Amino acid sequence: MPIHVHPTAELAPRALLPGDPGRALALAQVLLDEPRMFNHNRGLWGYTGPAKADGRPLTIQSTGIGGPSAAIVVHELIELGLEVAIRVGTCGALVPELALGDLVVACDALAEDGASRGLGADGRAAADPSLTDALAAAAGVRTETVVSHDLFYDPADRIAAWTGQGAVAVEMEAATLFAACAGRGVRAGCLLAVSDTLLGGRDRLDHEGLVAAGERLGVVAVEALSA
Repeated sequence: MPIHVHPTAELAPRALLPGDPGRALALAQVLLDEPRMFNHNRGLWGYTGPAKADGRPLTIQSTGIGGPSAAIVVHELIELGLEVAIRVGTCGALVPELALGDLVVACDALAEDGASRGLGADGRAAADPSLTDALAAAAGVRTETVVSHDLFYDPADRIAAWTGQGAVAVEMEAATLFAACAGRGVRAGCLLAVSDTLLGGRDRLDHEGLVAAGERLGVVAVEALSA
């Protein structure tokens, strides 16, 4: 039995990994037929069941906020048999080309967080190429570089350095997911929705916008998995 994830249902080989437990519940209600609780320990809600889109098993498991929490959850899911993982979450836009609600598919992440570096990431961590291509096709966008960072607030003084390395958005868990899955036979991808814009003051999606963005993330991610 893993220490932090206490399965009460069977893990599916493929999983969506939102950070927010509430988003995990919302996605389970939208994407799964007769979802069953997979985990509730430590408030890291997870659900499993057949996906409505293709009838194949799918687990939706929250990881919590930040790389350290995500690293624990992903490690234990891999021990339980995880084969494909997609982070579905939100990000802050670093470039004016991205607007609130836009989707971003990460091909790699600048490893500006402690957890991914602790897992061996050296500067950047890469997503699985074929899974990333499937996500980009389903989302109708090109792939991009993002940056993973430990701090949610006050990153303004770092934006120029990050965009200078090609990053278009900042988030907190992608680099850890990529690093944790690298070398362990698990395909990892990342699909994000822009919840905040960090240029010229902070604009943010309202509650209804966040709910709609979360549902869109799930639908697009399952479409990519089905493909």
